[in-house]
Amino acid sequence: MKKVILTYGVIAGSIVAAMMFITMPMHENGTINFENGELVGYTTMVVALSMVFFGIKSYRDNYANGIITFWQGAKVGLLITAIASVMYALAWEVNYQMMDTDYLASWTESYLVKLEKEGATQAELQETKEFWTTFQEWYKNPFVRFGATLMEIVPVGLAVTLASAALFRIKRFLPADPKVTNATS
Repeated sequence: MKKVILTYGVIAGSIVAAMMFITMPMHENGTINFENGELVGYTTMVVALSMVFFGIKSYRDNYANGIITFWQGAKVGLLITAIASVMYALAWEVNYQMMDTDYLASWTESYLVKLEKEGATQAELQETKEFWTTFQEWYKNPFVRFGATLMEIVPVGLAVTLASAALFRIKRFLPADPKVTNATS
């Protein structure tokens, strides 16, 4: 199980980390803004965390003789997600330290402009600004920042894990090649 978890976790983590290193300079030069940056970021997470799906399948087919329970699949998926998530958060820490601008202040300003365009009242804008100003202070703490970064990717991994574990507990869902499952028994 360790080999599957490490292999697929590192692949997933490498995808999200590499995309972060590719897209952050694009954000800084204005090619990507906050709105389409979120789309790019979460799309990358889904693509990377598809490794959870393939990791659970690999474990079921190559180590569990083609049969896996929901909880076994969930365990494999959550451990793959954990590796990918830590790699993602570490990549963000490196990127965050290398940025020239105050990313969170820029994001807050962009968010406030968006809210204003959507018709938010001055009281709502002020309340939002106060919240994000406080959050910016918390975000200076690397442990808070690391935890907040994990909270971006972990829910995506959890969703992929639950769906994959539910599907792969069904023996006839993408069944293993009989040669493969018989070879490991």
